[in-house]
Order: sequence, then structure tokens, then C-alpha cells
Amino acid sequence: MKREQSKVRGADRVDVDEILPEYDFSRARPNKYAPRYAPGSVVVVLDPDVAAVFPSAREVNEALRALAGIIRKHRPRRTSRRSA
Repeated sequence: MKREQSKVRGADRVDVDEILPEYDFSRARPNKYAPRYAPGSVVVVLDPDVAAVFPSAREVNEALRALAGIIRKHRPRRTSRRSA
């Protein structure tokens, strides 16, 4: 036997931009930590043992830049595939 699919009535649908009534933002506050992040930055969560090695974000970035330089230096060069 085939099951009939439940039909969604137009009144039951919610627009993507519409906030549902069960969400209450009346006591919401702006994020006080947002100004700490520079535009275009990406937040990455470090495991506690890794974070213990680096006392600041600056030191993490320095280490990653050094590692990126090593990776670039040892990465095999791509050769173009030209038909001869």
C-alpha cells in the first residue's frame, strides 16, 4: 500500500526570512567579542595541548606561516601538460 504524502498547507509554511514565534530575541545583546576579530579572519579552535604551546594568536600565526613556507618549498612543482 502506498502512503499518502502529507500535504503542507500554505498557512503552515514559513518564509526563509521569517522568524518563528517560539524564538524570543527580546533580551538579545550585540556580541561583545565581535570587535576582537579582524575583517576576513577565520576562527579556528585549537586542541588544549596545542593551545598550551602558543601563548598568543600572533605566535600561532608565525608558526603556521613558517610551516606554510616549508610546505611550499617542498611541494612538487606542477608541470603543464602540453600535447607534443
